[in-house]
Amino acid sequence: MLAMPKDLPQPQVKPNAEVVLQKRYLRKDADGNVSETPRELFWRVASAIAAEEGRYASSPWSVASLAREFYDLMTQWKFLPNSPTLMNAGTPLGQLSACFVLPVGDSIEEIFDAVKYAAMIHKSGGGTGFSFSRLRPKASRVGSTGGVASGPVSFLRIFNTATEQVKQGGTRRGANMGILRVDHPDILEFIRAKEKEGEFNNFNLSVGLTEAFMQAVEDDGSYDLVAPHTGKVKERRRAREIFDLLVTKAWQSGDPGIVFLDRINRDNPTPDQGEIESTNPCGEQPLLSYEACNLGSVNLARFVLPGHKGSAGVECIDWEELARVVHLAVRFLDNVIDASRFPLERIAETVRRNRKIGLGVMGFADLLYRLEIPYNSQEGLNLGERLMAFVNDEGHKASMSLAEERGPFPAYDTSVFPAKGLGPYRNATVTTIAPTGTLSILAGCSSGVEPLFALCFTRHILDGEHLLEVNPWFEEALGSAGLFSHELMDSVVARGSIKDMEALPVHLRRVFVTAMDIEPVWHLRMQAAFQRHTDNAVSKTVNLPHSATEEDIRNIYWLAYKEGCKGVTVYRDGCKSVQVLDTGEGQKERKTAEMSMPTSGVRERPDIVSGFTQRVTTGLGVMYLTVNEVDGRPFEVFATIGKSGRSITAKAEAIGRLVSLALRSGVHVRDVVAQIKGIGGEHPVFRRKGLLLSIPDAIAWVLERRYLKDEPPVGVTDLQEQSCPECGEVLVFQEGCLICPACGFSRCG
Repeated sequence: MLAMPKDLPQPQVKPNAEVVLQKRYLRKDADGNVSETPRELFWRVASAIAAEEGRYASSPWSVASLAREFYDLMTQWKFLPNSPTLMNAGTPLGQLSACFVLPVGDSIEEIFDAVKYAAMIHKSGGGTGFSFSRLRPKASRVGSTGGVASGPVSFLRIFNTATEQVKQGGTRRGANMGILRVDHPDILEFIRAKEKEGEFNNFNLSVGLTEAFMQAVEDDGSYDLVAPHTGKVKERRRAREIFDLLVTKAWQSGDPGIVFLDRINRDNPTPDQGEIESTNPCGEQPLLSYEACNLGSVNLARFVLPGHKGSAGVECIDWEELARVVHLAVRFLDNVIDASRFPLERIAETVRRNRKIGLGVMGFADLLYRLEIPYNSQEGLNLGERLMAFVNDEGHKASMSLAEERGPFPAYDTSVFPAKGLGPYRNATVTTIAPTGTLSILAGCSSGVEPLFALCFTRHILDGEHLLEVNPWFEEALGSAGLFSHELMDSVVARGSIKDMEALPVHLRRVFVTAMDIEPVWHLRMQAAFQRHTDNAVSKTVNLPHSATEEDIRNIYWLAYKEGCKGVTVYRDGCKSVQVLDTGEGQKERKTAEMSMPTSGVRERPDIVSGFTQRVTTGLGVMYLTVNEVDGRPFEVFATIGKSGRSITAKAEAIGRLVSLALRSGVHVRDVVAQIKGIGGEHPVFRRKGLLLSIPDAIAWVLERRYLKDEPPVGVTDLQEQSCPECGEVLVFQEGCLICPACGFSRCG
């Protein structure tokens, strides 16, 4: 590593970013103690990536001068590479890519090779994508043994179990994407794979839609289901039946998502090397088998000219500086390919043959706030498309410039590569809009091209203290209007939005919208605006209110197809049995909807019942849980905590009554536990075998320990894990994944 210059400035790190750096990025010694500073981290990365410049005699940069440029780029929060690069550049591990795609062939040997390779990748800190479309359908004959095949979904379960056992980079389980073509005979089983809670919790699932299928949907026609191992038609299905099932499952739970395979392959820059069958775990990076992602993001919020606001939009952007940063970022990402050590030699060969990079953006919502432009407006769409067109054009110019210095990527072929009349490129792809959950915390900006999920929220810190986190541009706007107060902030936290706060000026309510304020069609249109100028794909979630209908989702899917998106992820607020992030308004809406639900028969209470009372320490005090039984099964529960009359006591009593109602109505105790286990609260406490997160979580713990001790542990699905397993904060669903806005934890790696 280059010697650190004495005049190297210290990075200005916000408290949130400092916590994330210490937890995830700063190197640690053998005892787990932090052994480097943020300044040392960014110099380690900058110097390691700049050192690759020495390979190229024609480079206009010296290694030392480029390292300083890279350092300034990162510490001024204008550009950051993906997390593995920050973690591993300049270290013995040296694995700098975030995600990979592996093939799954139609033989036991190929299937378990893929399991083995995935474990190696997860161990090194990467995530994996797979297509299971090559596997013969369930009940097909297996010629070598005379047996019958168990089908893609059964093998998907093996991959999921293997992932469960391997922690990613020594910290958490790896993430996976599983894709099955819509014309595979087992497609119905695949679409329904996550109906049972807790199944495939280490996978995102997507159905690969073809244009033939979409045309059949439009015409209300039928299409062929084809056995991949023989090429023979197994049956025909009405396309709308399958499409409607996809819509229903998305309405119920958000799973599975959809990707448009034909559209992805039309943009495949190296079709001579094969068809693209899968993507990385969040869906934004379609890749050939044995390819890897190499991603980074430019922080758009850093390119506003001083003193500019309002509707001028384009005139407020420092285009010259943005172009400079894009060119440096492309050089950085191309160097990362040379610097990275890959888990498999086959991956190293494929990556270096095509040299794909994915430069994306973050901070877009903050940029709109700064310019006082609503996200859900034509002006917002126009600015988003203009910005991405610029980043894409400048990125390709930078790749052409590198090709002149270093030569084009080895697989470049003028007969198939869409050069658009320009010279050869250094990189087969240049742009991708990837999730930036943790990176955006470091940079102090909004994530990707998503709107903010909340303008402010309460962060829980040590000893029960609370810290209010407020979006800086919202705080500045309130301050300028003389409206900022802690009472107002408490109200915003409770509501989750300011859209109905009539005490605030209309202009502020139009500009400072959050994800759930925005009509779904605007989410989709924004995704399409960025997709039109992105080589790969866009990671984005279309958020829908709880009241959204299946028809709303059907319209979003169809609009995504017509607008040229390469896939789409929808999430209907509260669609899982336990909500991920709940606001007061969302609760009110769901209560109205659920009042009309029919009730089942409730058993009468016998005159005499017996049971037990257990003392449980919770973060809100000691709870005494009494469970009465009938015929050896739980029949009713009573939870008491604290002094009579306190609101906490009332909540505990209410939870007990509802659990009792469920048990007396015949609901199995396992189903009750599945509903309330894992619900997060403000004050989690440690027990010998883990955390008790809240009063309902403590009730679940008692019931499971007493009545389900001889059964497998009750699973908690991804969307039921309301609280971050690392810091206890509320998780949010955006960019196709569950992420923690407080510490950067992500269920997708």
